[in-house]
Amino acid sequence: MTWWCTGVRWRVGGGPALGWYGEGKGERESPLAFGDVLAFRAVGGRRCLGVWRGGRRTPCPAGAVLSGRGTRAQCAECAGIDRAHSVAADTMADDPRPYHVYLAWFGSGMVKVGITGVGRGSARLLEQGAVAFTWLGRGPLMAARRAEELLRSALGVPDRIPYAQKRAVRAALPPAGERAAQLATAHATAVALAGWPESLERLPCEVVDHAEVFGIEGGTGKGTGSGAEVGRLGGVGAVVSELVEGGVVMGTLVAAAGPDLHLVERRGRRLVVDTRLLGGWQLEALGKAEGAAADVVSSVPVKPVKEAPALQGGLF
Repeated sequence: MTWWCTGVRWRVGGGPALGWYGEGKGERESPLAFGDVLAFRAVGGRRCLGVWRGGRRTPCPAGAVLSGRGTRAQCAECAGIDRAHSVAADTMADDPRPYHVYLAWFGSGMVKVGITGVGRGSARLLEQGAVAFTWLGRGPLMAARRAEELLRSALGVPDRIPYAQKRAVRAALPPAGERAAQLATAHATAVALAGWPESLERLPCEVVDHAEVFGIEGGTGKGTGSGAEVGRLGGVGAVVSELVEGGVVMGTLVAAAGPDLHLVERRGRRLVVDTRLLGGWQLEALGKAEGAAADVVSSVPVKPVKEAPALQGGLF
């Protein structure tokens, strides 16, 4: 039975897990724990994962082969179908489900506004790697959309932040109290704006902080496998830029945020694996003997971590 990796999944109240898809077998997960050693090889070539909709996956009709560099494990045809039926495409104006408007905090001066289905809880914020967040409002989809646009235009807050920027600031976060204070200020400014849709209920500021869930509180990843610290988040040396046939990734998991897994390799290098690159690959676990061999190290293309960007503009 062939299982294809679908990347990292987050569950509210739980940690990260690697997702898997087997045609005719459905989906399954492999929970990840800080302190565990990950050691796998990419095999079988990278394939399109098809379209996920309505709680089920439809396989790619073409069985398309994908490049190892892309962060989306879909061919152009399947990606187009996804976009045509997504909330982001504004093709679901009659969606009866309630939506949350939120403010997500990724680093000092780095705040974004977005919406997510109330039924999903905070899963969307975990998936994005938001270090902290607060709800702003709740209501129908189009009212949530109008509020999102109001905040973007009036306050200069983006609805999207490049992931490399989120990653760059994660190793040098201010204390939790300062994170909460920045979000509280942003929240107060946002809810005081005129022009909010009448059908959108304003919600009080209640900051949720994910640093402990991500394993980055105080810049330290705390391993649950041995009960001891397994390494600091700071000093990340490289980011995996693509997976290749036969390429090996090996290291101790010390933290995870959004799609990123932070590993410490045997020789001490800090490596970030963007699991969006794993989607569509078969990942073959290294045997105990092979994984223990002194000359077995990660052998996939990498790139240096970008420096932290300047703070964003706007009132926040």
